[in-house]
Amino acid sequence: MEYTYVDLFAGCGGLSLGLMKAGWKGLFAVEKDNMAFETLKHNLITCSEPPKFDWPDWLPVEPCDVTAFAEHYRRELENLKGNVTMIVGGSPCQGFSFAGRRDSSDERNRLFSHCIRLVELLSPLLVLLENVRGIAVPFGSSEPIHGDKGDIRATVADEIATALENLGYRVYSGLIDASMYGVPQKRCRYILVAAKIDARVTRNGQGIASPFSILQELRLDFLRSHGLMAEEAITTEVALSDLERRHGERPAKECSRFSEGMYSTAKGSYQRLMRVVRDGAPASRAVPDSHRFANHRDSTVASFRRIMACKRGVQLSKEDRERLGIGKHVVIPLAANEPCHTLTTLPDDCLHYSEPRIFTVREYARIQSFPDWFEFRGKYTTGGQARRCECPRYTQVGNAVPPLLAEALGLSLIQFLDRITPVGLASSEACAASSRSVLARA
Repeated sequence: MEYTYVDLFAGCGGLSLGLMKAGWKGLFAVEKDNMAFETLKHNLITCSEPPKFDWPDWLPVEPCDVTAFAEHYRRELENLKGNVTMIVGGSPCQGFSFAGRRDSSDERNRLFSHCIRLVELLSPLLVLLENVRGIAVPFGSSEPIHGDKGDIRATVADEIATALENLGYRVYSGLIDASMYGVPQKRCRYILVAAKIDARVTRNGQGIASPFSILQELRLDFLRSHGLMAEEAITTEVALSDLERRHGERPAKECSRFSEGMYSTAKGSYQRLMRVVRDGAPASRAVPDSHRFANHRDSTVASFRRIMACKRGVQLSKEDRERLGIGKHVVIPLAANEPCHTLTTLPDDCLHYSEPRIFTVREYARIQSFPDWFEFRGKYTTGGQARRCECPRYTQVGNAVPPLLAEALGLSLIQFLDRITPVGLASSEACAASSRSVLARA
């Protein structure tokens, strides 16, 4: 039996890539930005080999706005009702994020309602939503408030949970640290899983295990199956040392005004994991995709050197910013021997751990656990008002769900389905077998 999903707010495809690696079958994705969709299309739609979407004939392979999607394709979606196992997505987080202004009036905060509409139309067995921690924190507060949903400070996460419960779903939610699942980054994310199940019935007659409990149970096997150590998190240097500028550079193919970095020999299991090709064989390419260095001014390099002399791995203190004459609020000189700080969509928020520069897009992607075969499309960055409506490469990567975390989530949901008797589902043996097969990979 196939377990299928559709991806809303798909971005460049981090969530979908991980789910496909876990054994899920992607039917289609909805993403409105041209650049992000071009990356998604290149890697997971029009590519010649898996992983890839099983794209339907009725849906054009082009960007599409989720706000109009349900009504425009209402008939086709109604024909799919009951045949989609899961709806997944992560609506825009800018209005919730502590890295931004946390604007309660940001219209993007309400885009989750279109996801709820698709849930109504397709009646999936599961719903998987991902967002920043701030979605579960009331505006005006810095920490979650545990109380009744009638609390005047109820969160957007509460609204989503209530809407799904009203549709007959049982809702589970929690905060997950991506670094616990092989991602070399301290990235804490809010995850919501909603399941259309009879809460009284399980396969063995016992109580239902939370998807989050199952995720924790499979953690060690998941890491070992990828050749990763479970005892300690992967550090920034361990993830990126083969991409350092000192290994060589050449004029960039896309634009000769820039230079792009070269590979050195892969060191360690994480680098080897990232450098395989689609079928799992070691890659032979000499130049990584999107490994283009920024052209920093001499004064910028000098400023970066002064910043790198400050405490590593944490945001620059107010005192240090004032002492160095830095007006930018968020600047983090990274530590080589720690996981990376949470990446944002602004490449100058974090400085390289050993070189006075910002990360390249490829280094961003490595820290997010995108394999090196995954190639990015579109402009590298943008600024001003265009930042709100464009999704260049740095933004695509910064907004993405880390594929390794997505894969672990996908496997945990397969096992979750195996432990319950869901409404309208006769058997989940095929999916359970897929889960066991993926975890058995060495």
